[in-house]
Amino acid sequence: MRCIGIDIGSSSIKGAVLDIASGRLEHMERAPFPDPVPGLPAGFHEVPVDAIVAGASGVVASLLRHAPDAQQLRVSSQMGGMVLLDARGAALTHYLSWRDQRALLPAPGDDAPLLARLRAAWSDAQFEQLGKELKPGSTTALLLWLARHGRLPEGATPATIGDVVVAALGGGAPRMHPTNAIGLLDLRGGDWHHEAFEAAGIGGLAWPALAGEDEPVGRLPQEAGALACFAAIGDQQAALLGIGLAPHELSINCSTGSQVSQVTQGFRPGDCQTRRWFGGAFLNTVTHVPAGRSLSVLEALLTELPRAAGLDMSASWRLIAAATEAAEGTGGLSCDLGFFASAMGDRGRIEAITTENLTVGNLFRAAFDFMADSYLACARRLSPTPTWDSLAVSGGLVQAFPALRRRLAARFALPMREVGEQEETLMGLLALARGDARS
Repeated sequence: MRCIGIDIGSSSIKGAVLDIASGRLEHMERAPFPDPVPGLPAGFHEVPVDAIVAGASGVVASLLRHAPDAQQLRVSSQMGGMVLLDARGAALTHYLSWRDQRALLPAPGDDAPLLARLRAAWSDAQFEQLGKELKPGSTTALLLWLARHGRLPEGATPATIGDVVVAALGGGAPRMHPTNAIGLLDLRGGDWHHEAFEAAGIGGLAWPALAGEDEPVGRLPQEAGALACFAAIGDQQAALLGIGLAPHELSINCSTGSQVSQVTQGFRPGDCQTRRWFGGAFLNTVTHVPAGRSLSVLEALLTELPRAAGLDMSASWRLIAAATEAAEGTGGLSCDLGFFASAMGDRGRIEAITTENLTVGNLFRAAFDFMADSYLACARRLSPTPTWDSLAVSGGLVQAFPALRRRLAARFALPMREVGEQEETLMGLLALARGDARS
């Protein structure tokens, strides 16, 4: 059997034919994710829904030309953000992206950020039941902004962009998979947390029905027979499923964004975020751990002048890796990579600089020390007493920088499984279609 899989990312919409028998991805297709609406106030990030649906439809159509016998459509999508729908399923808003920062602005008639007011509306117990999920681009934060500005109609339906795409392709009302419902469910029982919504001032909405991973929510007609369409799943969980994460493993992802995660069979909240996994299980996770994005800031500084002089710096990362391997230590240099709002703070710094130690190799070795220490600290937030016996390490940084790999091995002193797969989310959709996510 063959299936179609698409991942609706924030930079591109990519897809592949999923070959169930061979376990391989075939005929990759990709389209750029549409540009945001121009001319919006600073911090606002909205994308036209029709353009996203058109991009996804185009990728699916291209893949079906290679696999007219496909029987399923599986989708993963970026989490957070939202589209508000009316009773007929028509969009009342653009896609308000998870990148949107409007919740950091003061509420009307108030001097405190809207996000702070939202958190204050919930008790600690409610916040824990919601999975300790609250970011500026969270669905709840965007809904509260709409409510405070008189733009949240009674009975409207919030949906993820993945839900909207699946409904557009397969027909029927949007339905949401629990892995995409981050910060919205009462994780004790698995239904919408209506009590928390009322406390926040966003009650009275028509929340979509929840859907399981094995339950078709629509059908896409084709000449060779209709494709069964399944609810979109969260891209983080898809990627972790794609690397074959097992309950006894700790996942460390080292890429542009970064996270530490573990699957748990029951709701076991910690000093971390908790999300739904597959088969009724849960995922304890710490996201936004400083990694590739922060390293890119250092690379940009080191190459700013040669680039301005018109020199080719395409080999910069290879040269950085070589310098890091050649260095004998950090020379006492330290480098905190918290240059952005992250799990480790938002005030990065380089310290203990001398005239001898400020070299490329020392700087990046110090950065890798900080990363390894951060992963260990975040792992302890998942569970002070480790419940894992090995590591599943993914992301291109570990392959690119042996110095980082050695530091992870030293900090954790556990067997390490390195994952070189680059298309983790699509492999997760393949695993889901094969039934590998069942508990």
